[in-house]
Amino acid sequence: MDSSPATTAGGGGNNIMVSQSTAASPMDSSATAAPAATSVDDPKQNLPQVINSIQKTLALLHQLYLTVSSYNVASQLPLLQRMNNLVLELDNMTRLAEKCNIQVPMEVLNLIDDGKNPDEFTRDMLNGCIAKNQITKGKTDAFKGLRRHLLEELEQVFPDEVETYREIRAASAAEAKRLAQTQNILPNGDTKS
Repeated sequence: MDSSPATTAGGGGNNIMVSQSTAASPMDSSATAAPAATSVDDPKQNLPQVINSIQKTLALLHQLYLTVSSYNVASQLPLLQRMNNLVLELDNMTRLAEKCNIQVPMEVLNLIDDGKNPDEFTRDMLNGCIAKNQITKGKTDAFKGLRRHLLEELEQVFPDEVETYREIRAASAAEAKRLAQTQNILPNGDTKS
């Protein structure tokens, strides 16, 4: 198996595991020969093959477990064949994974090491985002209330200027809406697909 070094990127508690590929040895260079036209722009281009290889490895490990648990002299040849198949599949998985560059947060790996479900990381991240979203929503609602209050106070003192302001504001909003429609932009700034 390839023992390529791994480095962590990022600071604080948000370290991310990044695997680094090593050069292929001459022994497996014929097996890893790929067409020169393949681009390495997509870091997940081999992800389905890696997942398939992981599933094959798990199946081979299960078969190996069954063979070892009921071992007798007659099962020596199937045991050796299954071990060879496992080694070949692990080698295949390593070759495929070298072309697959996926960043995994260190917190996820720590959860797995602790025997916990990595979905806890996703849940915690979503809960954190929801909490921050609620704080931001509270702030925007407070600013909207302040704006409304200021307009009410200004309207009592400067009614003509506030009416002019509202007309300018309505014209500007209509122009922005018309411009967004011509450029296929949604009101929140996203582009229509």
